[in-house]
Amino acid sequence: MKSIMWFREIKKEDIPFVGGKGANLGEMVNEAFPVPMGFVVTAQAYFKYIEEKGIKTEIIKKIDAIDVEKTEELEKVSKEIRELILRTPMSRMLETEIKDSYSKMGERRVAFLSTREEEFVAVRSSATAEDLPQASFAGMQETFLNVKGRIEVLEAVKRCWASLFTARAVYYRKKQNFETEKVGIAVVVQKMVDSEIAGILFTADPTGDTSKIIIEAGFGLGEAVVSGSITPDTYTVEKNSFKIIEKKISKQEWSIERAGKGNEKRDVPKAKQMKQKLEDKFIVQLAKIGRQIENHYKKPMDIEWAVENKQLYIVQARPITTLGMKEKTDKEKNRMIKTKEKPIAKGLAASPGIASAKAVIIPEAKNADKVNKGDIIVTKMTNPDWVAIMEKAKGIITEEGGKTCHASIVSRELGIPCVVGVKNAMKIIEEGEIVTVDGYNGLVYKGIVELEKPEETEEEVFEDKEEIKEIKEELEEEGEKFGKEKDGKLIEHLEELMQERAIKVKVNVALPEAAEKAAKTDADGVGLLRAEHMITESGMHPAEFLREGKEEELIQAVRTGIKKVASLFKGKPVWYRTFDARSDEFRNLKGGEKEPEEDNPMIGWHGIRRSLDEPKLIQAEFKAIKELVEEGFTNLGVMLPFVISASELKKAKELALEVGLNPRKDVQFGVMIETPASVWAIDELIEEGLDFVSFGTNDLTQLTLGIDRNNERIQKLFSELHPAVLRSCEYVIKKCNKAGVITSICGQAASNEEMVEKLVEFGIKSVSANIDAVENIKRHVLVLEKRELLERMKKE
Repeated sequence: MKSIMWFREIKKEDIPFVGGKGANLGEMVNEAFPVPMGFVVTAQAYFKYIEEKGIKTEIIKKIDAIDVEKTEELEKVSKEIRELILRTPMSRMLETEIKDSYSKMGERRVAFLSTREEEFVAVRSSATAEDLPQASFAGMQETFLNVKGRIEVLEAVKRCWASLFTARAVYYRKKQNFETEKVGIAVVVQKMVDSEIAGILFTADPTGDTSKIIIEAGFGLGEAVVSGSITPDTYTVEKNSFKIIEKKISKQEWSIERAGKGNEKRDVPKAKQMKQKLEDKFIVQLAKIGRQIENHYKKPMDIEWAVENKQLYIVQARPITTLGMKEKTDKEKNRMIKTKEKPIAKGLAASPGIASAKAVIIPEAKNADKVNKGDIIVTKMTNPDWVAIMEKAKGIITEEGGKTCHASIVSRELGIPCVVGVKNAMKIIEEGEIVTVDGYNGLVYKGIVELEKPEETEEEVFEDKEEIKEIKEELEEEGEKFGKEKDGKLIEHLEELMQERAIKVKVNVALPEAAEKAAKTDADGVGLLRAEHMITESGMHPAEFLREGKEEELIQAVRTGIKKVASLFKGKPVWYRTFDARSDEFRNLKGGEKEPEEDNPMIGWHGIRRSLDEPKLIQAEFKAIKELVEEGFTNLGVMLPFVISASELKKAKELALEVGLNPRKDVQFGVMIETPASVWAIDELIEEGLDFVSFGTNDLTQLTLGIDRNNERIQKLFSELHPAVLRSCEYVIKKCNKAGVITSICGQAASNEEMVEKLVEFGIKSVSANIDAVENIKRHVLVLEKRELLERMKKE
């Protein structure tokens, strides 16, 4: 694989090599959008660098050992890793390739003469899990603007690599369960636009309204807008007519401008400070380009743009990751607040939701230790380094920033209400007073505001209004076959049928602490509750509990974790997966050094095979569940991992009975379908007796395709959508449906709309997605079911 790829060589399929940012730039260049020229130092160059220089193992070991909730430890270890990368030199070959590529960017040809000038470039990180629909890494890694010179470009590339391990980036990845060895980083080197005006365009309002285009603009380089350091102009454009329907002009006192080989902060002349940044004709032109980019990608996009010498450039584009968090109409928003009080402050609605709590004024990051869990942070602007602090907050209020600043993006990702651009918020709001943040409307109230849940109207039964429109249009096209009267009856009947969704959308929970957030998604249950984190939170390997005769402590650790989740999902199934840690995964815990050394732990001693070899381990888990059943929890299920035969299921049921837990009577009992053996032994598993199966597609794909999912060199071949994997899923689903066994899927693939669409087609009964993907998958499943119903009724 190449270490350098020019934009013109890149296709969307190259994400594993160039990251989301690099792939999007390459795709836009090939579609003739106005993108400045550039190249990408690929992720494979980074992987090769850490491998050849012998620092990969040290990095992974340090990251795996971090407790990200301990801020000092997180900061210390992440800094050590960054320093390790910065002091470890690149290979001479890679240095030469980068220098030569940079020099080519400055080539000029006049007549028969060719000259070279050093260009100003932007050097941007592009993590290989970044800018994908499932997660938002925006701003997590570094960007360096106005870099000039071959040595300077090399240094900026290394600093981008190092920024993969900032405290905020490590914290976010650990919270999102991204594996360190899988996340690489490509580096985009792009000709720098010396912009007079720059900003961001959202082809849909990031708080939910897809009929509008939102444009934010500021003087100078776009960094001031992106970072939220200024409050930009905000222009709202109607997407279909391109009519400008609202303009909010903000005062801009300073801008970031090019200066030498870097940037500097300059005062904006007073006469210019209150002027509209972008002329109306450019607003409309930019909106049209944004709509074209959205049409190309077939999804709402977040686009960075710049204007130099009246020429418009697109410098970056990525999917919007937080749409779907707000499905309320304007009418609903206005009736959600029931209060006689008038708001004390107003800003921009940045992240939907409503929260009342004590306000804590944080002028600077050094004051952040004042924040306790459940407080509302009031500050000038949150820095991306604040992710761990923001997670404690119940709401965020900032004096500066727009809907696309880091405070907005992180708040939407965390699912907490946020209002940005609230002028003089730290003066208006007093330290310690109770305030209510209305993230739907961009308002702040004094005191606790009484909430009134809006009643559901007939129109709201269908959550996806666009799909109703499509259904009606399709029926109208059927003219002769369906008359106007039958149209109405069909829609009415569809509405009745859709009030109960046949396919359940559940949520995955890795940490009991995340259960509250998971419950707020209104998922239909928990399709995967992992055991590992609740057991290892104590710092002791689960096997060590037994070695030290502390079985009761292990039982209580499991019981407490499950209870915390099950209590929030009363009346809904909670499927607990028994212990499934590889022998190399928890060596840093007490007793971890006693784990066996295995050549390939991925297919080694873990899952049900280890549990049957060490029966006291799984019986401790069964005892914890038995205690919860006796407490009255009737919604629990046990899921056995890495099963290859019916005899393992039989033996596990016998071990459960030995401790007084009756499988399939006290609790639902099922298995993970993660191995090809479990696929082809499905008849025997059904005959042995089980209530459900759930696909673990990471392992199933790895073992079906013979691909090590931790090997970056062959990641391009890893796909759950491979025909062999899909046929395995289809085979199991049809067998289970015939036998009345519930089918489900958990893990990352359940958050992939294309994969879900295939499984729904096969007849799957439920899917279990990651917390941040539940809303999108619920909506997508609903659309799929509507289509199926429509087709069925057309045949009647």
